[in-house]
Amino acid sequence: MSSIGILEQRRIEAAFAKGIYEEMAAELGPEQARAILSRAVVKLAKQTAAEMAAEAPEGPSLDHFIAIQERWTRGDALRIEVTDRTETSYGFNVTRCRYSEMYRAKGLAELGAVLSCNRDGAFCEGYDPKLRLTRTQTLMDGATHCDFRYQVEP
Repeated sequence: MSSIGILEQRRIEAAFAKGIYEEMAAELGPEQARAILSRAVVKLAKQTAAEMAAEAPEGPSLDHFIAIQERWTRGDALRIEVTDRTETSYGFNVTRCRYSEMYRAKGLAELGAVLSCNRDGAFCEGYDPKLRLTRTQTLMDGATHCDFRYQVEP
């Protein structure tokens, strides 16, 4: 297990990503730079998820997926309210997101969704192809909360 939480990791990555994005945007335009950055982030999320799934003693499962959530919430990075938990589903609302706050403070509000929110669905794909995420809103985009709804397909 990593000694730093995901929030601290994202803080470190954000400074680097900002520099790369700015150079790409100057050369290619902001839309193409954002698209390239988004593809790279999705690819990395899938790789990281596969690594975390490999850590699961009995293979990827919803229980293990929930257990590793601590990496994202560490240091009060996310405040969540669980809305649903069954053998095949897990739902929660994020009522405070320090990731969003950090990106805004670094002047990266427009890239926050690309650098963080964008990873969530891709992470599911890399963790277990049967795990699906439905989310209709995020704090990053100005909503009152993020609504994460995970479902394990048969």
